[in-house]
Amino acid sequence: MTGLQTVERSDTISLAALTEEVFCDLDPVADKHQIRLIQTEGDCTVTGSYILLYRAVYNLVENAIKYNRPSGSVTVNIHSAESAVLEVTDTGIGISLENQEKIFDPFYRVDKSRSRAMGGAGLGLALVSEIARQHNGQVKVTQSSEKGSTIALILPKSTDY
Repeated sequence: MTGLQTVERSDTISLAALTEEVFCDLDPVADKHQIRLIQTEGDCTVTGSYILLYRAVYNLVENAIKYNRPSGSVTVNIHSAESAVLEVTDTGIGISLENQEKIFDPFYRVDKSRSRAMGGAGLGLALVSEIARQHNGQVKVTQSSEKGSTIALILPKSTDY
């Protein structure tokens, strides 16, 4: 994850437009898993690296598809309070309380037996966390149960770095 610090972070980004692009790119994966992708009304504009924030949202949505139930859904909700908040909610199996912070550690896997079949290197959520940090933001699990999880990417609406 070295080199992220050197990426220019001065793009003006509509989180709704970025999410639409991620959905277009992940639509074939969602179809394969019979997962509906839903984007609610709402938008917020942030300043940062489009490429890095695209990767962060892509990783969150891709994970929500991978760890979902057949015929489930992934919903992205964008709103703003003091910060811009992009929430990715799935209808998957949930994340236990003891794993909710660890999932952002490099190479951490909740279910080691599923990881080989799922592919990936175990870096997706660690990368999301680092990208959020590089944008003076954070990522965290805000809700999780056996009915699904919500992970929020929280970013400053305008940034000074």
